[in-house]
Amino acid sequence: MNLVEGIQGEMNRVRELRKQYVAIGSPGAFGCAGIDAEIRQGEKAIASGDVVEMIKAYNSLQGVTG
Repeated sequence: MNLVEGIQGEMNRVRELRKQYVAIGSPGAFGCAGIDAEIRQGEKAIASGDVVEMIKAYNSLQGVTG
């Protein structure tokens, strides 16, 4: 697996976690907002091609837990 695949895998994992926050309803809105920001960061890092930013995004996505 390369770095881009790793980020994409983490974004998919976090998207699944986001569904749990949505199911909570209104109290999960803050969690959803944070998850959305992490996903945007990952997408932006991949689009930029900046390896340092991609590593940061990957590490940050790994830190998202439920």
